[in-house]
Amino acid sequence: MKPLKEKISITIDSDLLSVLKAEAEKDDRSLSQFINLILKRYINEIEE
Repeated sequence: MKPLKEKISITIDSDLLSVLKAEAEKDDRSLSQFINLILKRYINEIEE
């Protein structure tokens, strides 16, 4: 079963957003998928 997802609204610096969009495209992911991946990696890292 897929995990439940929720929509949120955030404000992000435009220069950071540009980098995230470019990296997501390089990784062949949507921006949302890419941000989720980054956040999951960060959470795993701080929990170690």
